[in-house]
Amino acid sequence: MDAMESGRKAAFTVNEFCVRFGICRSLFYAEVRAGKLKTRKGGRRTLVLIRDADAWAEALPEGGAADAAA
Repeated sequence: MDAMESGRKAAFTVNEFCVRFGICRSLFYAEVRAGKLKTRKGGRRTLVLIRDADAWAEALPEGGAADAAA
């Protein structure tokens, strides 16, 4: 069963992705340019598949004690 059959969303728009992950649009496009985030085009709309969004989030570095002190 794919996302459409289950009634779940299959992709985020740029704005939805930024809200969901709490980042600004400039960081979004920086991640795309760096090849860290895959996008698709649906007409003029830029989309991020849910699986690509999850892969991006999983690839982020883990925070630690050093990050908390900074």
